[in-house]
Amino acid sequence: MKCAGGWLDPREFCAQTRVVIVAGKGGVGKTTVSAALATMASGLGLSTLVVEIEGKHGLAAAFGADPLAYGDQVLAPGVRARTLTPDEALLEYLDEHGLTRISKRLTRSGTIDVVATAAPGIKDILLLGKVKQLELRKAADLIVLDAPAAGHAVTFLLSARSLLDTVSVGPIRQQAEDVLTMLTDPARCRVLLVTLPEETPVNEVVETAFTLEDKVGIDLGPVVVNGLYPVLEGLDVDPEQAAAEAGVGLRPGEAEALRQAARFRSARQALQAEQVDRLASALPLPQLRLPALFTSEVGPTDLAVLARALEASVSGL
Repeated sequence: MKCAGGWLDPREFCAQTRVVIVAGKGGVGKTTVSAALATMASGLGLSTLVVEIEGKHGLAAAFGADPLAYGDQVLAPGVRARTLTPDEALLEYLDEHGLTRISKRLTRSGTIDVVATAAPGIKDILLLGKVKQLELRKAADLIVLDAPAAGHAVTFLLSARSLLDTVSVGPIRQQAEDVLTMLTDPARCRVLLVTLPEETPVNEVVETAFTLEDKVGIDLGPVVVNGLYPVLEGLDVDPEQAAAEAGVGLRPGEAEALRQAARFRSARQALQAEQVDRLASALPLPQLRLPALFTSEVGPTDLAVLARALEASVSGL
């Protein structure tokens, strides 16, 4: 895994486990990180399948592709993706187990959603069961699961263990056992948590990490710190002095605008440095760092930038 000189080989990093679950607080960029990880892995020669379970369009849009469907869709060379729903996963499960007549009856009667939500955790175990099936079938060298936001992610990943406490026999219990076996096997599955270098996301990622480790027993990979502002030097230099030394003039109001921008950037740099240090103290996991891109909509060009940054960060572990 380590290259000569102690650096981590990014391809080996991607091949360490077959399923990577990307989780984090809403708004920290976990879908973008999922897409960047898939792009990086495909660039290293690994086939990658990204699984989305919330019906959002951000993943496909980042690749400049049409919205995802239940079946596989090619997003880029080496990268496929699909969206999973509990209803379709249940119908597929019934069909594959010789229960096509039941699945057709559920579809015709419109009661499929009632069955999929018959007990707490059923929807989640249907989705995780499908991911487990894809993993066992080796649908790709690397499967990236874009998980729900942190609060739901804990419930989502706890669903298998919770069902084992309430269901004593039958196919649901067997499915829960199989899913839990996958989740707790580091060679098959690990979680990649994502955060921003801000107080609340850092608090939440630390809490989520310990909860997942203690209650699910799942292996945790490095923490991805997303949206880091590149550190700029010379922010304490007065704009008028800098302009004079450069032999240029400033228009009225520009000096003060530059001072305000410098104060904001300095404060942001100090804040992110504080939070990155606090994260390192609170959570004994290595960090992968991604830069802020200063764009509201991530596209293929941005993904390429993030994939290169991610690869460089992995190499530096």
